[in-house]
This record gives sequence, structure tokens and C-alpha cells, in this order.
Amino acid sequence: MSLDKILSIGGRPGLYKLLTQTRTRLVAESLLDNRKVTVGMSSNVSVLSEIAIYTLEEELPLRAVFEKIQLKEKGGKTSVKHKDDKLSLEEYFFEVLPNYDEDKVYVSDIKKVIQWYNILHDHGITDFTEPEEESGTADVKD
Repeated sequence: MSLDKILSIGGRPGLYKLLTQTRTRLVAESLLDNRKVTVGMSSNVSVLSEIAIYTLEEELPLRAVFEKIQLKEKGGKTSVKHKDDKLSLEEYFFEVLPNYDEDKVYVSDIKKVIQWYNILHDHGITDFTEPEEESGTADVKD
């Protein structure tokens, strides 16, 4: 499953898998307890593939940050927990992303990234590579 179908819903803990969407609402399933929820379009819903982290040079897509965590942890869960103290979280994130913008990325953001990575890992969602876009042109050899 790609990050295009994984949601963060404002005011609700954890992550959700998008099941279906209509004009006025969407139905999602919690990755924490498998409960289905209906959410109106006025709710604050973020698709993980659309989230980025500020660095000193650019905004880095969340999937790239997850790849860096995965590389650091050799495919395992994070060595810190999202409830660890502020200093531990900042040190860990600095190891993963040394050029993150400390003025724009708050500890609450770091907690979410770590928590989300571990939730995805627990559910076997570990392919964070960029999905390949289909090309409409064929290679022509001379």
C-alpha cells in the first residue's frame, strides 16, 4: 500500500487507510484498532504522500524522511519512541536529517514522524520509494 492511501485525520490519533471517498465525505479504517470512521470534507485530513519536512535547502517529502529512518534503522522500528524526551527526539531526528530546519520543525512534528513510521512498520507498509509515473512515450532506437 502506498502513502497515497494513508491519512492523518485532525483530532484523531494514529493513521488511517482510505477505503472510499464521496463528494462530501470519506470512509477510512484506523491502522491502530481497525475501526471504520466517516469523516466530512470539512475535517482536517492530510494524505501522507503530500506532507513534507522543512530543511534548510528545501521541503523534503515525508516518504524520503521515512526512507532515511529506514536506512538508519536497517529496516527496523525506530530506536526512540515518540513519547521520549525532547532532547532525545531532536538528537535522533538530527541523525536522520541533519539539515532539518529547527525553526520550522517542532518536537510535535518529530513525534508524529516517529509515531507514523512505527505504525506503518507494524502494518508492513515499508516501501517508501517514489511511485514511478507511467510514461506515455515509447523508447525508439535508431
